[in-house]
Amino acid sequence: MQAISFLCAFAVSLLLCAMLLPLLKRLRAGQEILEYVTEHSAKQGTPTMGGIAFILTVVLLSAVFCNWSNRATAVAVAVFFAYGVVGFLDDFIKIRYKRNMGLHAYQKIIVQLAIAVLVAVFVWGEVSIGGKLRIPFCEMTVNIGVWIVPLVVFVYLACTNSVNLTDGLDGLAASTTICFLAGMIALLGRELRLLESVGDTYAYKQTQDLVTLCFLCCGALAAFLLFNCNNAKMFMGDTGSLALGAMVACVAIFTRMSLFIPIVGWMFVWSSVSVIVQVAYFKITHGKRVFLMAPFHHHLQKKHWSETRICVLYCAVTVCITFVLLCFGE
Repeated sequence: MQAISFLCAFAVSLLLCAMLLPLLKRLRAGQEILEYVTEHSAKQGTPTMGGIAFILTVVLLSAVFCNWSNRATAVAVAVFFAYGVVGFLDDFIKIRYKRNMGLHAYQKIIVQLAIAVLVAVFVWGEVSIGGKLRIPFCEMTVNIGVWIVPLVVFVYLACTNSVNLTDGLDGLAASTTICFLAGMIALLGRELRLLESVGDTYAYKQTQDLVTLCFLCCGALAAFLLFNCNNAKMFMGDTGSLALGAMVACVAIFTRMSLFIPIVGWMFVWSSVSVIVQVAYFKITHGKRVFLMAPFHHHLQKKHWSETRICVLYCAVTVCITFVLLCFGE
């Protein structure tokens, strides 16, 4: 069934992408490129908001392949869509006023924070999650109690903004997210066996549903990559990147695996860390830089790495880390 969900998501997303591309061109929904990213000057005007295609695919097919009566699944889909709406508003303003700046930073953070707080309260009250956290590299689970609330808020803000920062090259965010979700599918396969062995039926069904959601996302993103790989015919925009960040957070949080995000999703983390390091060092040294440009993928571009090569690096690191977790996680 999960293989079928992947294929259906691929087919539907492919169809929606093919329909959306000429529509975005007619609406002149082109991306405004930052002047200082000289390597991307040729991409000026490339249609953006392509994330609409895979968001609609996942939302529609989740009603077919997932059980919406499962609270965690319903909330995951709703949050995925909600962050996509925030990104859509940001993209719409950019297109409407022909500028690279959409919503103001404080506006985006307020809305993102509001959604994250609501989800954190849900997680705290959900009996199968509560304050429980799985510890990487062992089968231990700890209960951090009410501290799960600020942790969940932090995870959502970190994931959505980190994936958004990673979305700076053709196919980078989409391919890295596919590898992350595939890694979570592999890790959750072991988690399902553990839940089955202890007889936790409710958590088992909930986790199984979230695995199906991962398959749907991977299928939808695989089709989108046909339009987004170098040279991209269409960008996902903040519409797609914020939604993907939310999905990354939902899958990990709702399966009690929040602590796995900075490991499996290290390349997302590194995008944010590279920016923080660059800005901090620049201010401390009054103008000096650690990287040629941040986030890190732009540093590699300045080193004359091709966009495809950078995507392969990000995916390879994500796959290798997952492999290590699978081998040494017992």
